[in-house]
Amino acid sequence: MAIHAFLLRLMVLLVPSYSYAETSISDLATSINTVWLMTAAALVFLMQAGFSLVEGGMARSKNTVNVIMKNYMDCCIGGIIFWLVGFGLMFGANPSGWFGTDLFMLNDASPWDFSFLLFQMMFAATATTIVSGAMAERTRYSAYLIGACVITGFIYPVFGSWAWGAYSAGSGWLKELGFIDFAGSTVVHSLGGWCALAGIMVLGSRLGRFGSDGSSRTIAGHNLSLVALGGFILWFGWFGFNGGSTLVGDASIGKIILNTHLAACAGAAGVALFSWLLNRPMLLTSTVNGSLGGLVAITAGCASMDVQFAVLTGFIAGGVTLIGSHLLNKYRLDDVVDAVTVHGFCGAWGTLAAGLFYAGDLFNGHRVLVQCIGIGAAFVWGFGLSWLMYTVIDKAIGLRASALHEQRGLDYTEHAEIGYPEFQQNKLFNSENLASRGEL
Repeated sequence: MAIHAFLLRLMVLLVPSYSYAETSISDLATSINTVWLMTAAALVFLMQAGFSLVEGGMARSKNTVNVIMKNYMDCCIGGIIFWLVGFGLMFGANPSGWFGTDLFMLNDASPWDFSFLLFQMMFAATATTIVSGAMAERTRYSAYLIGACVITGFIYPVFGSWAWGAYSAGSGWLKELGFIDFAGSTVVHSLGGWCALAGIMVLGSRLGRFGSDGSSRTIAGHNLSLVALGGFILWFGWFGFNGGSTLVGDASIGKIILNTHLAACAGAAGVALFSWLLNRPMLLTSTVNGSLGGLVAITAGCASMDVQFAVLTGFIAGGVTLIGSHLLNKYRLDDVVDAVTVHGFCGAWGTLAAGLFYAGDLFNGHRVLVQCIGIGAAFVWGFGLSWLMYTVIDKAIGLRASALHEQRGLDYTEHAEIGYPEFQQNKLFNSENLASRGEL
């Protein structure tokens, strides 16, 4: 009996310590995961700076402020809209498989829920800002912002719910089919690209972009140094975009980021080779877009592809950027930064590649079919609703800036500021002067 009493006392002393140790390990894992997710969120947030530099550099100097303002406000207004309604539609309980029904205006939740919300908020900003570069230099600022709010608050999150939802109960219908899109080649990038395609079709081309005989005229960007710097920043941010999508700080991150990096390298290499084969100049803008195309393409399969197929996916994406740009010019579609090609076309290719090159089960016909269904659904939903939205905006308040404002530059006419005052002294008027002239 004395021995039994001794063991009982020992258990009473040891069991609480054991439970405390278990709780501590769990808390430590949660803390590590949260730190990694917030680091990744910060990297994705930095991508907004990359988009601003790429789009600002590819636009003419008279429109630099306008382009950067759109990127800036995509993040600001988009963040509020996504918190209000977008996150709930995307990740709320989804019993129907079509959209979420709770988690709107998230306020009373766990620390991890807030972390996940912030991370996904950065993705929403990325999807929306893809449109701004394509529609640059001739879009009214207020009309653009209305469209950005609709994309962030409805178009993007509803499709996201199909592919990724839900955070709690239920599941999206594409997800149930087995659709693979680890970090958003289609959910984020293709969807943004299809919204951009609808926008430029409703908007029309810039003045002088195409001749009456159907010829294409190049309108060069004003600062290719900014384009290259923006490309590097986007590349850097993509490590958080893809790596953070693990949602945990584990060993899988290494291969995901390696695949991401090599696909970007291969995208630029693909542009170089195809440019040489087609006897075309090896342009900086094409090279940067080739790397971005590789990054977009690998985003779907970065966690499920072997390394050699990640390289192949990025390499083909580089060729897609050249072919896609040629097709847009052929059909007189004016995309200032080739966003439709880089994000729409390469996103679709990358999503297909994720099905073709699935590690351990290559070329599975059923998986490839599911990927094609997802690609098609993204196009129908993203392009269809965006075309309708931009058409309504155009009829209601006017989507396109006037020809006079386009000629003067939207920095001057939309914001009463200019990006390079040392070289644009003739446009330095304050807002009162502009208002008195009826130009604001």
